[in-house]
Amino acid sequence: MKKLTVLMLIFVLAIGCLTACSQPATEAESDLAYVQDKGALVVGITDFAPMDYKDESGKWIGFDADMATAFAEYLGVEVEFMEIEWDNKIMELDSKALDCVWNGMTLTDEVLNSMECSNAYCDNAQVVVVPVAEADKYQDIDSVSALNFAVESGSAGEIAVNDLGYPCTAVQSQSSALMEVAAGTADACVIDLLMAGAMIGEGTSYPDLTHTVALNSEKYGVGFRKGSDLAAELNKFFAEYYADGSMLELAKTYGVQESVIAQ
Repeated sequence: MKKLTVLMLIFVLAIGCLTACSQPATEAESDLAYVQDKGALVVGITDFAPMDYKDESGKWIGFDADMATAFAEYLGVEVEFMEIEWDNKIMELDSKALDCVWNGMTLTDEVLNSMECSNAYCDNAQVVVVPVAEADKYQDIDSVSALNFAVESGSAGEIAVNDLGYPCTAVQSQSSALMEVAAGTADACVIDLLMAGAMIGEGTSYPDLTHTVALNSEKYGVGFRKGSDLAAELNKFFAEYYADGSMLELAKTYGVQESVIAQ
């Protein structure tokens, strides 16, 4: 009798195991709970004024950096900024080295297919940057076709130039692309309009550079791991942050208020 009971128990356990194995995987662990349990939101960024850059004390500030800090506070956790190679953003996210990518990120097809994205929060464009002395020559897309461009590797600017079939050299960041033009090692570069507004022209680090042609129009969003519930949580935060005037007030601090999208 004992043997029969044991055999029946083994049979039941085996059936249970087979049933469990045949069922679809359960819903992924909540990213929100994961972040709150570890007490920190790790944000992937690059040096990209006016969205993410360091002040004189070495602290990360900017429209995106300040909003990321506010969102971390909303979640009840600390914020940690991690400077990344832009080409590696999806890999860093999937490996959990990062919890999100929040860096004036254009909502391209690649980004939308590879990440769980927030609602768009800023309008932007990819613009051609040239020396002021040369600007009159380059006022339309055809006129810039023969220029040698510097572009950030993996960026929307690189995609825009490649789509046109124009020659370009990939560099580490948009800041590096600007330096190439300023040094005369590239004829032009393509960067975000919001960065151009903050970084070039009179009163900036690059007074002898200006932007001319816009190659496209686009929108910024924040990217999380595919399926992450943090994207929906950020959308709630955006709605509240916009409704009470905080988003526009912060945007004015960094001169990007005209680009903010109503939430």
